[in-house]
Amino acid sequence: MEILATIRIALRAILRNKLRSLLTVLGVVIGVCAVITMVNMGSGAQLSIEKAISGLGTNLLIIFPGSMTKGGMRAGFGSVTTLTDQDAQAIREECPGVQLVTPVVSTAAQVVYQNQNWGTSILGTDPDFQLIKNWPLEKGEFFTAQDVKAAAKVCVIGKTVVEKLFGGQNPVGHIIRVKRVPFRVRGVLTEKGQTSFGQDQDDTVVVPYTTAQKRLVGITYLSMVMASAVSMDRMSDAQAQIGDLLRQRHHIQKGTDDDFTVRNLADLTATFTIITGILTLLLGSIASISLVVGGIGIMNIMLVSVTERTREIGIRMAVGAKPADILMQFLLEAVLLSLIGGGVGILIGIILTATIEYITGWTTPVSFFAIVVSFLFSAGVGIFFGLYPARKASRMNPIEALRYE
Repeated sequence: MEILATIRIALRAILRNKLRSLLTVLGVVIGVCAVITMVNMGSGAQLSIEKAISGLGTNLLIIFPGSMTKGGMRAGFGSVTTLTDQDAQAIREECPGVQLVTPVVSTAAQVVYQNQNWGTSILGTDPDFQLIKNWPLEKGEFFTAQDVKAAAKVCVIGKTVVEKLFGGQNPVGHIIRVKRVPFRVRGVLTEKGQTSFGQDQDDTVVVPYTTAQKRLVGITYLSMVMASAVSMDRMSDAQAQIGDLLRQRHHIQKGTDDDFTVRNLADLTATFTIITGILTLLLGSIASISLVVGGIGIMNIMLVSVTERTREIGIRMAVGAKPADILMQFLLEAVLLSLIGGGVGILIGIILTATIEYITGWTTPVSFFAIVVSFLFSAGVGIFFGLYPARKASRMNPIEALRYE
């Protein structure tokens, strides 16, 4: 029997019971749609996390003060204030894997402009901060190395602070007060939004770190040091170089705990990538169960169809149809049902992915791999669950089939 003729017969059989066929393919539609949507959402979540982490800085390494053990009690990070401006300078000059370094002094304060006030975070840094964080200005200019050297009372502010203090007014050139110290606004940072941890990055005032040390906090040490590696591939090398240098500078003996901690955000990215990958696989696996359920539905309907068409099978065999022809006919019906369901499921999955992207604002790419795998899997479901009913039909005794009422 020619394949085209077999396809026509299979399509006529499917269209003969439209409602039953529709209900049969519904399970496959739901399964394929769920797999594609879950995989795309997982990819979107992974991209969002990577974007959020990359927004923290370019090839970012963060050096925190270490912890202290006293009387058997171990304090947390920052309990040892050993990081200094000289450490930051040494990292800049002696670590070939490091491209940029900025000292950081952090605190919180109430910021006042005329009759408006707002509690925000204060970051003391130097001009390299803008490059490390990849944070351009929307208005004005960043303070200079000369401002840092002179501990000048200048600042740049985030969008949230602008909205709370100035409304729609241009803040550049105006004076704000931080802990009663007047600061002239040099510029406004572009909007970055929240981090993946829910922190508003735009709710900040950035000042020279020397100014923060002398006029706002009254300290000589640093809260942390930020560094940018030469490239993503050299982040581990840069991390090791910083560790070796600080152990040497702080005279830390072998076997003794470090009084600092170097965090590599590439490790954080890799961890989140693994987690989202596992979650995507898990969600995709759960969604694929719907495909199996849909396949069972196809098997059930095909068994009913074989029983209903027993006499038809007997007539076909009587006029010369071979068992292989009968097998191919019913197997092709099952595969067509699953492929129709797979095609509709792919279309709905793409539409649903676009809808979710529009609602959530995520970048949710449509995975071509997921589409291909889902389509092939749906075809495999049709073959697997259609094989038994097809074999049952092909093994019928023509005489017994003709006698069937």
